Amino acid sequence: MLDGMRKAAQTWLGKLVVTILFGFLIVSFAVWGIGDIFRGFGQGKVARAGSVDISAEEFRYEYQTQLQRFQQMTRQAITNQQARAFGLDQQVLGQLITEALLDQRAKELGLAMSEESMRQAVFKDPNFFGPTGSYDRTVFLDKLRNAGMDEKRYAQKLRASYLRQELTGSLIAGLKLPQAMLESVFRYANETRSVEFFVIGPAAVGEIAAPTQDELAKYFEQNKSSYRSPEYRKFVTLAATPATMSDPSKVSDADVSAIYERVKAQRFGTPEMRQAFQIVFKPGEDKEAAAALAKIKGGAKFEDVAAERGLKPSDIDLGLITLDKFADPAVGKAAFAIKEGETSDVVAGRFGPVLVRAEKVQPATVKPLEEVADILRKEIAAQRAAEAVQKIHTQIEDQRTSGKVLEEAAKAAGLTVRTVEADAQGRDKSGAPLKDLIEAEQLLKAVFASDIGVDNDTLQSQDRGYVWFEVAAIEPARDRTLDEVRAQVEAAWKADQLASRLREKAEAFAKEVEAGKSIEDVAKAAGVTADHAPDVKRSGHPKLSAGAIERMFSIPVGKAATALASATDRIVFKVLDSATPPFDADNETVKAILPQIERAFSEDIGNQYLAQLQKEEGVAINQAAVRNATGATEGN
Repeated sequence: MLDGMRKAAQTWLGKLVVTILFGFLIVSFAVWGIGDIFRGFGQGKVARAGSVDISAEEFRYEYQTQLQRFQQMTRQAITNQQARAFGLDQQVLGQLITEALLDQRAKELGLAMSEESMRQAVFKDPNFFGPTGSYDRTVFLDKLRNAGMDEKRYAQKLRASYLRQELTGSLIAGLKLPQAMLESVFRYANETRSVEFFVIGPAAVGEIAAPTQDELAKYFEQNKSSYRSPEYRKFVTLAATPATMSDPSKVSDADVSAIYERVKAQRFGTPEMRQAFQIVFKPGEDKEAAAALAKIKGGAKFEDVAAERGLKPSDIDLGLITLDKFADPAVGKAAFAIKEGETSDVVAGRFGPVLVRAEKVQPATVKPLEEVADILRKEIAAQRAAEAVQKIHTQIEDQRTSGKVLEEAAKAAGLTVRTVEADAQGRDKSGAPLKDLIEAEQLLKAVFASDIGVDNDTLQSQDRGYVWFEVAAIEPARDRTLDEVRAQVEAAWKADQLASRLREKAEAFAKEVEAGKSIEDVAKAAGVTADHAPDVKRSGHPKLSAGAIERMFSIPVGKAATALASATDRIVFKVLDSATPPFDADNETVKAILPQIERAFSEDIGNQYLAQLQKEEGVAINQAAVRNATGATEGN
């Protein structure tokens, strides 16, 4: 259920949960902070929501399911301690409590889902469709098997989810946002200001003289932590991956051609497609179908014969589709057996006699070898490299098992290790990022979690290769001396001085404008040209920075101020005017923001409802049982 919640309305299992509103409610209990008030129950229960006990077994199952999902997503092992630090245990518990409360209330209200509604929900779910474009039981069972559930459990979860949707959906049915809020949003987005401005840069304050030794030393002491040397680690690494060992140039043309002939139809071909029209008769109307066919063969148009049966062109047009997309295989076979423009004989269709016409034929096509040769060459090389990687993995591991260090093991396998010195962010001592480090993020994390002399686990790359490493030396983090970073400190001091003096200069110009001088005159005295932007909105303006626009809307009309125009420049401006058009409910801005506002309202309403449920039904949590279920007492 938790997996499905993350993909609500996107996957078949996601449809078992209760919309985005329900997703928000999951964290509610963590927010409310329900205490450990569980009394009189055994360790087999982690919580009680109303009259429903949530067992440790159920909680442990959902917790492990979610933990495994996170591990698959990150491709890294996540310990129970890390998962608890992320709040996974409380999130899972909150989900189970939320479900229990809503299920109880749905039961109290007598909500139910009929067997027919359940069947229709399954039959109409495209995730269960087979090659014919309709429900396929084999696909259905495969999906359930992959999700680790049987039909009975799926039915229970589907019914429970449906009822929760009915319950929570009723809370926001017919939700209408306050007019005042919509108008406020409209005004905020559509207010337009007219602004005069000019921009000054470093030239306005002139050259910044070099700092004295005392000034530099004082600045360094105030910002010493910024120049601290991080921990560096020297480590030896070896990578054997399909990407590093693949050599497409060694794949012959003959090999490429052989693979192409084997897979061209499936991979590089477009199957034949036909636009088919059909007239379906009721079961037993064989004579009527034969009579209609006779009319068509006698010169009547297919569409006219269909119209006589009350069918519109859109009713009979199946579109341009491949053979496997026909809902009725017999009709598809007939459509592909006739020539373009021909009408088939009467077909014994699944739902009655059928006449089918091949209106348009789009022949099958296959990309020539020349277009796909490079793709196949790289794939063949990667496949061969993958086989070589496994052999190297065995060789390296055998050598390491015998006691050899990584460099010796690599040499025995005919490979060369790489020695690297870097900080945890993958930068060398000059501050430059390391290049061509295989699985850099994963490798650096493992290196800085290890130590000298430790026999480290082998890392696996995304393309199923291997990365080995050994920590050779550790240089602890330390404070640098001023002499080590003098150039950087002096550059930073000058940048700070420039920014400070430029701000002072811009503020002085703004005061002159406030005192009554025109923007043009002040700009001229500053040696720059004034500009005018009559159409400034909060959403942005091509001449102005986001910070400047924010400042322009924070002061009253008629006032002057300054703001950053870029990393090195400042803007001096005066707000001349402000205008807001009359409210328009059909405005594109309102339409764009409306779903977000409605969602926020829905979440708030749902949260209040769940808080009331908790108050009425009562919720108690046994935190000791939660810790036991997640292995918190195991120290991992």
